[in-house]
Amino acid sequence: MNRTMTNSYDGFEDRLEKIDTKHAKMARGYKGTIDRDGLIVFRPVRRRAGVPVKAIVVLLIGFFVFKGMVMAHTGASIYEERVAALKNGTLIEQVGAFAMQPDPVTVGVATQLGHIFN
Repeated sequence: MNRTMTNSYDGFEDRLEKIDTKHAKMARGYKGTIDRDGLIVFRPVRRRAGVPVKAIVVLLIGFFVFKGMVMAHTGASIYEERVAALKNGTLIEQVGAFAMQPDPVTVGVATQLGHIFN
């Protein structure tokens, strides 16, 4: 092969690699727009990284409501006894005791739900 054929082939390989990369990005979603000259152009849509904030908030609210329901159903003294028993258990039980310990939000939810259970 002569030198111009090698340069042309390298350029062709580069173009193929760009096409493959764009195709992979567009497989995850794309958006079509019309340029000023009327040409329809499709561009890949950028994905947001990370966990949605709304999902975390809903999970936390659900967790506090669950804790409040357990506290309202069992009563504050029994609930605290069970959490204290968990504190003396294995490492996983101690982590559970830390998560399940009474806090102002849990006590407030338990107070509101206590009227329903009683």
